[in-house]
Amino acid sequence: MENLGSETLMLTKRDGRGLAVDDASTYAALARSIGKLISKDESVVNENANKDSDVFNTQRDLTAGAVGKAIGLKMLPPHVANAHRKGELHYHDLDYHPYAPMTNCCLIDFKRMLSQGFRIGNADVDPPRSIQTATAQISQIIANVSSSQYGGCSGNRIDEVLAPYAEKNLEKHLADARTWIADESQHQGYAQEKTLKDIYDAMQSLEYEINTLFTSTGQTPFTSLGFGLGTSWLERVIQKAILHIRIEGLGSEKRTAIFPKLIFTVKRGLNLAATDPNYDIKQLALECSTKRMYPDILNYDKIVELTGRFKVPMGCRSFLQGWTDENGNDVSEGRMNLGVVTLNLPRIALEAGGAKNKFWSILAARVTTVGDALLFRIERCTEATPENAPILYIYGAFGQRLQPGQPVDILFKNKRSTVSLGYIGLYEVAAAFYGGDWETNIEAKDFTVEILRTLQERAKKWSDEYGYQFSVYATPSESLTDRFCRLDTEKFGSVPNITDKDYYTNSFHYDVRKSPTPFEKLDFEKVYPTYSGGGFIHYCEYPILQQNPKALEAVWDYSYDRVGYLGTNTPIDRCYACGFTGDFDATEHGFECPECGNADPLTCDVVKRTCGYLGNPQARPMVHGRHSEITSRVKHMAGATGIRGADAAAPVAEDA
Repeated sequence: MENLGSETLMLTKRDGRGLAVDDASTYAALARSIGKLISKDESVVNENANKDSDVFNTQRDLTAGAVGKAIGLKMLPPHVANAHRKGELHYHDLDYHPYAPMTNCCLIDFKRMLSQGFRIGNADVDPPRSIQTATAQISQIIANVSSSQYGGCSGNRIDEVLAPYAEKNLEKHLADARTWIADESQHQGYAQEKTLKDIYDAMQSLEYEINTLFTSTGQTPFTSLGFGLGTSWLERVIQKAILHIRIEGLGSEKRTAIFPKLIFTVKRGLNLAATDPNYDIKQLALECSTKRMYPDILNYDKIVELTGRFKVPMGCRSFLQGWTDENGNDVSEGRMNLGVVTLNLPRIALEAGGAKNKFWSILAARVTTVGDALLFRIERCTEATPENAPILYIYGAFGQRLQPGQPVDILFKNKRSTVSLGYIGLYEVAAAFYGGDWETNIEAKDFTVEILRTLQERAKKWSDEYGYQFSVYATPSESLTDRFCRLDTEKFGSVPNITDKDYYTNSFHYDVRKSPTPFEKLDFEKVYPTYSGGGFIHYCEYPILQQNPKALEAVWDYSYDRVGYLGTNTPIDRCYACGFTGDFDATEHGFECPECGNADPLTCDVVKRTCGYLGNPQARPMVHGRHSEITSRVKHMAGATGIRGADAAAPVAEDA
């Protein structure tokens, strides 16, 4: 560390000027960050619950990230950097951006990449001729995209994307049948049976490949796959294969797969009601959710209402807004998000000291600073060249294929991309003015809605002024729930229902310590995504549901006309030492089996919803604040939280 300040780090700006980063404060900050890495400070090594900080490539990424953060802070406009340091806002992903002009999350244009071919490294990849090859190519695309950006990536309507390649398998098997089977009446059945196995094997390979990938950022790719709208025989088979494979689990111990996040679409007239043609697949999705927590669901009509067009989120919750190209075509695939800056709303409430006028005044000033930060994010992203990330810009992941040297802003401007104004702690803001039990207070609820309406109005104004889509984003806050609260505790002390919990509540969610029914919770939260169309999710906490999927279906059906995006949180932890399945007990540092005390990640499988994604906190721990928030959650429905022995094993054995 003594030699850290002996060299001057140089960055290149678009105008060609070198930016020297050699002041003592920058090196001091860098030294502190690397010191925390060496000492394994949990606020650094557990900041991302998807990163295993014990392995070399993650350690390298964390070390590089410490350098990136130090340089990135120096690159930011001074007032933005100052606000970030103080905790007034959070400039997300400073370990990657702005040091590198990387983008955040995206909807990969798998359809055109597969149909037109692409290039990775030194290999030109032709269009696939089977579903097995198609899924293999998808896994390679995911790995390369995830190494070229820092956020999640999603496949939209993946059952419909893959069906044409399954059709090629079917045609091949039909040809074989005509050659080798004399009885023509058997041809179709033979071909379909062989194709069924091909589809299952291909989707199983994709599941394993995604879970065994490591990107250059030292983590498993944050991947989401949306499906459920296909109606053909092949599309239905693909949907069923995705769900059966997830129910089956990974490996000999049948562990729950963390990735890809599965997102099943429910649509009236297709699969919502018992009379709908794909209702049987909805039943399979319900079974899967009770046993593996995924899939989450999208309610088709509500997503169209909230975002302007149907599409799955990018990563866990970032939604694109409806957009048409110059030819009037609706476009979702190949679009992206340029990053998030999150506003610390509880800080403003604490500074206001109970004075509403002061709150609105501070909010206006802070939002202006966030706007400056978002403009800087956009400007920095436009400084990339297609050669920086060929898979994104040249070979089609971002929808268009640019030539080397072309401006990447072609793919961002005219509201094609989004950039997100995030927020956290709406519950704590109202608690500061109305007390901790404000949820039934109409005046308090109206106050929280007015805050989001104000953010939405500012975002719309910026969008019209600058030509980029500024969206309001209900921040998932994996580590930020800890950071903001920790900084505010240092400044304001322990404040009941605000800082005394050791965490801030994600976005607009109902206080996790309370126990409304699922229906009450959804009715309470349903208004907020109207003003947070750039990113949102709802979830409900349940007891064990494996023997009662109809209870979950009742909530899904109730949600259809109320919310767009709904997750299921239900106990699925498993102890392989004693056979217990259910909710593990929280400890100071993790979770343990309530029956035998087992906490060894090699002999237990602990799965919790970190925020939008699931996580395995026993294998990859999370920061203190997120751990505190998870352990504070209470069920929104009464029922069992654990079973053991043969009863616990039965659901998995039944599907194996």
